[in-house]
Amino acid sequence: MNLTFSLDELPEVARQFWAGFPKARVFALNGEMGAGKTTFIKALCAVKGVNGATASPTFSIINEYRFNDGREQEKIIYHLDLYRLKNLEEAVEAGVEDCLYHPSAVSFVEWPDVVTGILPADTVHVFLSVTPGHQRKLVAGLADPGEFSPSLQ
Repeated sequence: MNLTFSLDELPEVARQFWAGFPKARVFALNGEMGAGKTTFIKALCAVKGVNGATASPTFSIINEYRFNDGREQEKIIYHLDLYRLKNLEEAVEAGVEDCLYHPSAVSFVEWPDVVTGILPADTVHVFLSVTPGHQRKLVAGLADPGEFSPSLQ
């Protein structure tokens, strides 16, 4: 998936994203500070109908959101921000592994480098960047981050 969009187009981009990865459970979000990772996750949660506020878990490390899947079943979205973690041991102690391997939850991981070694093989790697025209560019795919870069189609 390769999309360029304005912030006004974010709700539609979020719908397209969910449609493009309907069965994916773990998403690793990469991008510089200010690229829009948290804003994108908020839009994805809004499309799913998450009740309540969504915010960056910079200090709590993990936020949990709930939504109804349309079949009257409550589902969980984990939003992880690993920016402050120094190593894998800290991530495991914080409960990151439990989120990544929860059988029925979706996990969005900001700053995933510290947990690259424990990400599921089917993790969707998402790259967000700001274009010179102040739009956002999103590139996403099912590939090892070492093999997949934002310049790929």
